[in-house]
Amino acid sequence: MPLSGATKFVGREQELELLHELLQQNQRVAITAITGMGGVGKTELALQYAIAHRETYQGGICWLLALQDVGLQIVQFARIQLQLNPPEDFDLLAQVAYCWRNWREGEVLLVLDNVTDYKQVKPYLPTSSSRFKVLMTTRQRLGTSIEKLSLDVLQPEAALELLRTIIGAERVDGEISQAESLCAWLGYLPLGLELVGRYLARKEDLSLEEMLRRLQKKRLEERSLSHSEDDMTAQQGVQAAFELSWQELDNTDKQLTCLLSLFAPAPIPWELVEQCLPNVDADELEESRDDKLLKLHLLQRQETGIYQLHPLLREFFQAKLEDSFVLFSWGNLQYAFATAMIAVAQEIPQTPTREQITAISPAIPHLAEVANKRIQYVSNEDLIWAFVGNASFYNGQGLYDKAEPWLEQCLEVTKKRLGEEHPSVASSLNNLAGLYNSQGRYSEAEPLFQQALELSKRLLGEEHPHVASSLNNLAALYNSQGRYSEAEPLFQQALELSKRLLGEEHPDVASSLNNLAGLYKSQGRYSEAEPLYQQALELRKRLLGEEHPDVASSLNNLAGLYGSQGRYTEAEPLYQQALELRKRLLGEEHPSVATSLNNLAGLYESQGRYSEAEPLYLQALELSKRLLGEEHPRVASSLNNLALLYKSQGRYSEAEPLYLQALEICEQRLGVNHPHTVTVRENLASLRAQLSSEQ
Repeated sequence: MPLSGATKFVGREQELELLHELLQQNQRVAITAITGMGGVGKTELALQYAIAHRETYQGGICWLLALQDVGLQIVQFARIQLQLNPPEDFDLLAQVAYCWRNWREGEVLLVLDNVTDYKQVKPYLPTSSSRFKVLMTTRQRLGTSIEKLSLDVLQPEAALELLRTIIGAERVDGEISQAESLCAWLGYLPLGLELVGRYLARKEDLSLEEMLRRLQKKRLEERSLSHSEDDMTAQQGVQAAFELSWQELDNTDKQLTCLLSLFAPAPIPWELVEQCLPNVDADELEESRDDKLLKLHLLQRQETGIYQLHPLLREFFQAKLEDSFVLFSWGNLQYAFATAMIAVAQEIPQTPTREQITAISPAIPHLAEVANKRIQYVSNEDLIWAFVGNASFYNGQGLYDKAEPWLEQCLEVTKKRLGEEHPSVASSLNNLAGLYNSQGRYSEAEPLFQQALELSKRLLGEEHPHVASSLNNLAALYNSQGRYSEAEPLFQQALELSKRLLGEEHPDVASSLNNLAGLYKSQGRYSEAEPLYQQALELRKRLLGEEHPDVASSLNNLAGLYGSQGRYTEAEPLYQQALELRKRLLGEEHPSVATSLNNLAGLYESQGRYSEAEPLYLQALELSKRLLGEEHPRVASSLNNLALLYKSQGRYSEAEPLYLQALEICEQRLGVNHPHTVTVRENLASLRAQLSSEQ
């Protein structure tokens, strides 16, 4: 939970009691919302309730920021605090459901702070069991099905008491009339009282009368600091209070607050702030942060190295930045912020490991902020990285649905800014086609791959690494569709071009060797495939290291070749190495893990080791369905393989429906004449013939 800044919590005793009653009286999941205007103390009330009832919630208190991705936060909380490991090949909703099912025993309090759109958080809430209590803070009026505790501003006496706890009773009572006027001018809003009170506490010689005069003089033009409603009359007092603290800042402090306001409304890793200002002394930044912003309560420290701005302060500082009230000796802060986030995006691997995903996660909301709101400050040559970085983060976890809008947005924005004829447009087409290919959406992928190839050739010339990459990708698509005669010359061109342009020792050359070998294997040309697979494996080990997802792919592919040749004793250890490596690097819930399970099961089946094969086939099938969807070609492959196993065991009644499902998927997604479709159809016919002969 966040730290409470309240010296003494006053004026909310009845609300605390009522809140507990509301949360305890429901028979199902109790959902209660603290509603009210900005700055009224909704978050503080929720925090004080959580602190007061720690012993009640033995199942834990989970405090989340609703402006961020609630589902990801729940999963992260469960992993770190409860040591739960939801399968990574589950989609996000399934991972959250897994967490709720396996949550620690006892009553649980889930706090969602600052909910702006209930529809976005609702799918992630627990749906059963009265032991779960959901507490939200929001400025909005939610539906009638949710219990609400409407929080008003403080009563006049409670406001005075709050002021007394901050600056002392003697000082307040010595100027009681002025104190009452001051509270009234601030609209009895806890946030305004807290900020002004802390300002007075620092200024011991400043009278309350002079404080009130300054506030009245510094009254700003009417402007909302958040998405407020018309009846939020105390908003102006908050602005004026912020303005007083702003005047306490020197130019360095002001620049830092304006920079911080550019970050997303999410926790900010301090290292990202430093990366925005590589030429500014880190000690100067740290001193400004600790001696000014934290002391003035303009910044909150969440945990080691992590800080956050209050949403109202964030908007206040953004307004200062846009109004150009600050002399920016640090240069254009928008460009500095965008440049730093693009550098982060460029470091995200195409196939990130679990460790890399964990390390990257805190930066993702801020990279998204650049893509969505600061893209005008990204240079033309770096434009696609704002979107590709976000897409790679999700794509690497098998979260294709979350990656897709980023790549679609990338193509749209790139075309709009750079025009249809630009290398970055070709890259955007290629990336989106690659995602469609991963999803088995071949008919959508093909025209994009073809456009990317033609555009790259026209703009970059025939002799360019991007052309080699496009040739390779289009060939891989043809190979997936069983169009081997079209794929082979493209694979060969890509390999020769990569060698010529990049040299023999390059990861792209290893990929081309691997892909061409895969084509040969599909055609039964094993003697041609083997040396290419071996070269690719050795090259990847040498260039990427033993612990890399591409090395796992090469091990898997070489094992598949050996299996096809009946060289089972050579294949098995390679399959096992590939499976363990993928689990370790990518996590248990990943499409590549499903592939490895399926392949190892196939090897066991070939050896007649049916009892070992079946559980692996079942795991692979469930994993593929969950990660890729029910209609993916890999799901059809898993269904076909499991049916083959059942047929081998004489379990015909179990095999037939699986063949039928596989055939339907193949015909719809691959076409009636695809080699995989033909194979499944022949398998089904063979099964039915056998059934007829035995009747």
